[in-house]
Amino acid sequence: MISLADLQRRIASGELSPDDAVAQSHAAIEAREKDVRAFVRHDKSAKAQSSGPLRGIAVGIKDIIDTANMPTEMGSEIYRGWQPRADAPVVMMLKRAGATIIGKTTTTAFASRDPTPTLNPHNLGHTPGGSSSGSAAAIGAGMIPLALGTQTGGSVIRPAAYCGAAAIKPSFRMLPTIGVKCYSWALDTVGLFGSRAEDLARGLLGITGRTEFDGIVPAKAPRIGVVRQEFAEAVEPAAEEGLLAAIKAAEKAGASVRTIDLPESVKEAWRIHPIIQDFEAHRALAWEFDQHHDEIAPMLRESLDATVGLTPKEYDDARRIARRGRRELGELFEGFDVLLTYSAPGVAPAKELASTGSPRYNRLWTLMGNPCVNVPVMKIGGLPIGVQVIARFGNDPVALAAAWFLENALAKSG
Repeated sequence: MISLADLQRRIASGELSPDDAVAQSHAAIEAREKDVRAFVRHDKSAKAQSSGPLRGIAVGIKDIIDTANMPTEMGSEIYRGWQPRADAPVVMMLKRAGATIIGKTTTTAFASRDPTPTLNPHNLGHTPGGSSSGSAAAIGAGMIPLALGTQTGGSVIRPAAYCGAAAIKPSFRMLPTIGVKCYSWALDTVGLFGSRAEDLARGLLGITGRTEFDGIVPAKAPRIGVVRQEFAEAVEPAAEEGLLAAIKAAEKAGASVRTIDLPESVKEAWRIHPIIQDFEAHRALAWEFDQHHDEIAPMLRESLDATVGLTPKEYDDARRIARRGRRELGELFEGFDVLLTYSAPGVAPAKELASTGSPRYNRLWTLMGNPCVNVPVMKIGGLPIGVQVIARFGNDPVALAAAWFLENALAKSG
């Protein structure tokens, strides 16, 4: 993978020019794209900017995020050739920081569940995950140092785990979702993919200008609470093996690790996530559902047809449960710096299963709004396994520092 932090250091020292850094990504895309198929559009004319903290950094943009100079097709036939007039605010934030938008990456239709043509860079017979398929695969394949994705259920953390990339789903609304095709306004979250936690911190610093992301270092001895989310159904042996390896490495490196149970209200919040997601999706996609029903991708269409009867009362009740869950989860963090759990149920499913994998270990944290970071742990049968580090809402630097600690711990134990 290409490290954003390494590129920045080399550019700052004069060892590498911003133009050469972007040229590296162009060359890597040319070399790997025919196999991985991570991009719907590669802007071969994209050049480096001369100033800004992210100069020389090539960025892939998930194709549900508006770009003024490239179509935004949202993985759907309905929007084939659709050209927005303006860049989404988050794209402008990247450009103002000096980044180079090198292309649009594949997305499942409207960031839902119908698979894309993208393949897992570690084994082309497996899915890269969804819905941010192309962004995760482009990072995992070493094409680019930074990519944007979105998560409504598990669409940043899970594909990152499948593709062996680091990724952050930041605290809810840290990054604007204006100009991003809406699926659920209470859940949709813009996230970042990179090669390591340090790269994610530097990416967020560049995009947001928030000083709390400047100078993040690995945590010293974090207090880690392990949550296995038994209520989210059974886990595959590979995911459990990855979690145990992460726990062992963290303890050896000086962390205090304790397995805990989540409050009942938080478990209940996991159960009602789909009610909020599906109720809002019916409103966000009302025009497509009414005017282009038969053109909606099959799995999404089936899901929308099945949930058409959700009532405002069910939605309001679910929102109340979510608010109670957030309150009680906040109290839990008084005894821990971060929580640790699975990033996905196992390794990436085989491509012929036509599944991008299950978001069942991610969706609670999306609903709660907490910052989550995927940390790659190991490969099993040639496919990556990751774990998820979760911090208190608004404590994104703590999540990144703990993830960096865990990366170092795993590197030493390996």
